[in-house]
Amino acid sequence: MGKMWEGRFSKALDQTADDFNSSISFDSKMFRQDIKGSMAHAAMLGAKEIISLEDANTIIGALQGILEDIEKGALNIDMTCEDIHMFVEAELTKRIGDTGKRLHTARSRNDQVALDIRMYLRDETNKVIEMLKDTVEAIIEQAQKNKDAILPGYTHLQRAQPITFGHHLMAYAMMLLRDISRLKDALKRMNLSPLGSCALAGTTYNTDRNFTAQILGFDGITANSIDGVSDRDFCVELASAFSLIMMHLSRFSEEIILWSSWEFKFIELDDSFTTGSSIMPQKKNSDMAELVRGKTGRVYGDLITLLTMLKGLPLAYNKDMQEDKEAIFDSVETVQKCLEVFAPMVRTFTTLKDNMYKAAQKGFINATDLADYMVKKGLPFRSAYKTVGQIVAYCIENNKVLDTMTIEEYKKYSELFEDDLYNEISLETCVSKRISEGGTSVESVEKQIKLALESLKND
Repeated sequence: MGKMWEGRFSKALDQTADDFNSSISFDSKMFRQDIKGSMAHAAMLGAKEIISLEDANTIIGALQGILEDIEKGALNIDMTCEDIHMFVEAELTKRIGDTGKRLHTARSRNDQVALDIRMYLRDETNKVIEMLKDTVEAIIEQAQKNKDAILPGYTHLQRAQPITFGHHLMAYAMMLLRDISRLKDALKRMNLSPLGSCALAGTTYNTDRNFTAQILGFDGITANSIDGVSDRDFCVELASAFSLIMMHLSRFSEEIILWSSWEFKFIELDDSFTTGSSIMPQKKNSDMAELVRGKTGRVYGDLITLLTMLKGLPLAYNKDMQEDKEAIFDSVETVQKCLEVFAPMVRTFTTLKDNMYKAAQKGFINATDLADYMVKKGLPFRSAYKTVGQIVAYCIENNKVLDTMTIEEYKKYSELFEDDLYNEISLETCVSKRISEGGTSVESVEKQIKLALESLKND
């Protein structure tokens, strides 16, 4: 097939160079967006009498036929074409002759591809948002079931204070809700139509850019034609947001991997989201969580690819920018694949509450509450902190825990201690008295769940 731009050239493009230059292997996934964008452009050309209304309608009808044929498998995309734009235009001309050649009036591939990628990413990002919502709902379901399950909270991966499992899970719900908000913000900045910017300088034709923008669901148009064709900030911004999503999923995956290990045994992953070993018959591996953790670096790499590709480009369009698609397509598709498996993995795991509680009984995680007990008796916190530290050292030396020390032993450190301290340092009390907003008490977790559900509903 001849090149649409071959009139200037006396020699055919070298085959190796042609293959190197081609992008249809990956930009063909934008065929819907390319055809819909072309239909809107044809409608505008007809409305503004740049081409006849009859030609515009003929073009639109033929494009609709091409779209339907591709979707039902009656037409295969020719992978020898340079890109999806050239394929669609060539197929259009093949079907309706010279009338099809009028479509590219007042348009360049530069604004065409800028339009297609915005539309494609808008569609795919909205899918990610829905998948994030489903994942948040799965987390909320587990948090609701485990709002009173006590386990150790950790800092530095050392047992720190008693918390509820529901409280811990809702931390991840809050992260993913921020991700949803971040993607929506990015969509607002991206949802401006570059169509009509042409190659970089606009056009001498009396076009109506707002006409096509409205038809295609954009909030407006890009204000500068050079920026319209050379801007890929939206790709970088989305890749950054996708990287944050993966970072959150990876942190959660790490904990799922730890919690499901024999060393913790806080949860049991469903068999349908685990794999076995080819040699060790006892193994039950958390491969889905491990893959999510591993794919995070891949999405980070896509972000760096985009930033590096753009950093030295003069205005306006440069062929380097063809490299945007593989990176951002890989980024969004990786996030989608991870979320697709993540939500049901979370929704189906079983909580081993007894193991959580037994772990919470060790590690002196009620030491802060013992210090708070002394503060309520009138001792300055730093003095109470030192005294409790000495008591913990005594317990370690004598193989005791705070709950098993006698009142006589306590009084050796301070006369402030009374029998009521045992209730104050029980795990249940430690959790229930965390009454500050956002804390670990059951009441607080219920508020967090309500807040998250309201956020999902408002979205």
